[in-house]
Amino acid sequence: MLSLRFCLLFLLLAVGTLPGLARGKYRYWAADYDSLRRVLTRQRADTARLRTLVHLLDVTELTEARRRAEALPLLDELLQLNQRQPRLADAAAYRQLRRGLGLWVQGTDDAQAMRLLHRAVSLFDSTRRPIPRLLIDLAPLYNRLHQSEERRRYFQRKLAYYQLHGPAENAAACHLVLGGSYRHLGDYNRAISSYLRAADLFQHFDRMLYTNELMVAGYTYADWGNSERALHYLLQAAELEDRHHLEGLRRFFTLRALSQLYQRQGQLAAADRYADLALQAARRDSADRPLYTTYALLQKGAVLVQQRQLGRAYGLLQRAQQLSDSLHLSISGRPGDFTIDETWARYHAARGDVDRAEQHWLQAYQKATASRFNMMRPRLLRELIRLYDARQQPEEFRHYTRIYLALTDSLAEAQNTFHVAQYEGERAEQAHAAQLAGLREQQAVQALRLRQRNGLLALALLTVAAVSGLGAVLYRQLRVNRQTLAELRKAQNQLVAAEKWAFVGEVSAGIAHELQNPLHFMKRFAEVSTTMLDGMQPAADGHRADNLQQEILVGLKQNLQEISQHGLRASAIIRDMLAHSRAGTTHRQLTDLNALVREQARLAYEGLQAQDVHFHATLALELEAQLAPLSVVPQDLGRAVLNLLTNAFQAVRQRSRTAGPAYAPAVHISTRRLEGQVEIRVRDNGVGMNAAVQARIFQPFFTTKAVGEGTGLGLSLSHDIITKGHGGTLRVQTREGEFTEFIITLPA
Repeated sequence: MLSLRFCLLFLLLAVGTLPGLARGKYRYWAADYDSLRRVLTRQRADTARLRTLVHLLDVTELTEARRRAEALPLLDELLQLNQRQPRLADAAAYRQLRRGLGLWVQGTDDAQAMRLLHRAVSLFDSTRRPIPRLLIDLAPLYNRLHQSEERRRYFQRKLAYYQLHGPAENAAACHLVLGGSYRHLGDYNRAISSYLRAADLFQHFDRMLYTNELMVAGYTYADWGNSERALHYLLQAAELEDRHHLEGLRRFFTLRALSQLYQRQGQLAAADRYADLALQAARRDSADRPLYTTYALLQKGAVLVQQRQLGRAYGLLQRAQQLSDSLHLSISGRPGDFTIDETWARYHAARGDVDRAEQHWLQAYQKATASRFNMMRPRLLRELIRLYDARQQPEEFRHYTRIYLALTDSLAEAQNTFHVAQYEGERAEQAHAAQLAGLREQQAVQALRLRQRNGLLALALLTVAAVSGLGAVLYRQLRVNRQTLAELRKAQNQLVAAEKWAFVGEVSAGIAHELQNPLHFMKRFAEVSTTMLDGMQPAADGHRADNLQQEILVGLKQNLQEISQHGLRASAIIRDMLAHSRAGTTHRQLTDLNALVREQARLAYEGLQAQDVHFHATLALELEAQLAPLSVVPQDLGRAVLNLLTNAFQAVRQRSRTAGPAYAPAVHISTRRLEGQVEIRVRDNGVGMNAAVQARIFQPFFTTKAVGEGTGLGLSLSHDIITKGHGGTLRVQTREGEFTEFIITLPA
């Protein structure tokens, strides 16, 4: 009995230390650089100074020139202290880092600096030391060398190594840099996948970089044209920045990205508000105030140009131009793309000065070409094609159209070399492997506990005659054994289910990914062909073509427009298929359902406001207090609840268009605990549905929305998440013209 008590005490102590270790890892990587410098000035003991120097170098961002210069004396002192009394296992790596960083600061031999830094990374790898900041900081040196392809290949090799040997911190850094490489090539699909992989890993040790990757994923979704997913990730990043009090580049980038997103959607009031917030954040930053202020002034000016406030816009753009010239800013930097020539072009076009607009469009295109910024070139070429088409300059129109078509072909060929696996499939495989390892470990621990308990039972049976009071203990141990066996069977069933989900995810993601690019280029070629037909129209009129030729041209243009519209519809379906393939591949964890419901309700309402700022609905939450945490996949369950809430808001919005002024649109969501279950209800007083629609709502690709407005996968995905992913039920109660209520039940 004493040995049993000792084992239990040991297990409790071990479990109690795990959260402390996790908190310690967060504190280490979130340490403030300036605070560590102040700590170093107060330390006298060599051991303490050596430890702080290592910590400082781990969190230093070498992407900034001043930080690189400040790191050199830190490395010198670290090597001197270690020479006095050797304590560092990585002394050779730090020596190579000092030599490479010195050459980088001098700017005399960047190629040799890169070779020395590669050698330092290899030496750190031999001791499996986490160096995520150093790996991330190699990217700007590659950019200075104009070695984008070499950068991609290097980080792909390092990623394969870290996935096999660890540590996970270094793998996260590789995903981050690869995301930037794919985005630079215009491969948004792989870029977003890499950013989300990095976020999944950073979430466990670095809140700042985790938030950063969510923010960049949202920004890239916006460039890709998926405003809904962009808004989701950007608002999530903004909430994390508020919660963890993150300032500097991350907050500024998020606010500016939100302003740009609302500007693209035509929500100019929201775009103007976030542009002002970005400008305020830039002026609060003492370290990089001129740089951030330049970007903020440019964004504010761009919004004012779109609002036709050209007088105010001119002053802001002039200040941004002056700061840009003094800082020697390129077309892309740490805060994002710097499109000042593009903004000037739009300003002059709004004033009717087409010649100056043409000059700035050409300057923007030349800079993007010189920087090999392929992601930006197609957009600028389209603007030049429209300009020359409107000015009836056929030679320039044909010239830039040929360049545009050649560029899109080359981008397609370059991206085809990456079509080996989609992130959703890899993520499913990783989740499956991690779940398999966890289940095997759980089985081994439970088998060990079974053997220990059976031994104790045997000993108790030998002494039962002398100690009759042990009977109750034996009965209790027997019940524990039965429960353990039941848990083993449950774990095995979960393993089988996980394998099925992984296979479905891989197949769905593979099909969707292979269809994505053909549809993308079909839509693009249809748009270019339509533009070329528009360019032919004046010529046809000038030569008095017969009516048959005119009818053929008009019919051909209508067919191309329909091809483009159906291509957009197919792209939306593919994005939902990719979301469908992710369902069921993530780990379960204990989750506060009330907090999850509140978060999704907020996201759904903000999404409604983003679509129609003039529409308002009452959102009522009735959440049961003291609701115990439930083991669910929070990302998947949140997606299902968000789909139901989004449909509810759309239903009340649709009814408000035809109902009288007495109608008060309302959405109600509630949670409550039942016997062995937890229930979530989403009710709206919208248009409801008839029996025929109700019978088909959970079928894939069934939708009642107009063509191009819905994919028919939202409720199907939600149904699969609840029933297949969580073993629950999803049913609907409705009355046409009065209400609709979706009821989720989950096993507790």
